[in-house]
Amino acid sequence: MDTHKKIREHISALSDGELPSADLELAFAALQSIDGQHAWNTYFRIGDELRAQASPSLSDGFAERLAERLAAEPAHPRRAAANAATAAAPARGADGAPAEPPAKPAIINAS
Repeated sequence: MDTHKKIREHISALSDGELPSADLELAFAALQSIDGQHAWNTYFRIGDELRAQASPSLSDGFAERLAERLAAEPAHPRRAAANAATAAAPARGADGAPAEPPAKPAIINAS
């Protein structure tokens, strides 16, 4: 079997996240060579191009509309409970001990 071809197949499978763990050592060793690095870059460029062609173009203002809809969604019950517990918890100092309440302002009697 052609070793060069096998190495490129390993690098391709690695870039796709489909390389069996038994072959990782060989693929990582191949990436140390100039040819291995070139193959890695080539496979990622091919993948980037394929993904770019497959994604539809988004309409103007899509990101803003999505952000508005997400902001309007109710919080997940567990997250809402955690946020409420955090808000109700007493303030803590840097050492983790409860923080001292702020001192009351002195009242000066001007009479």
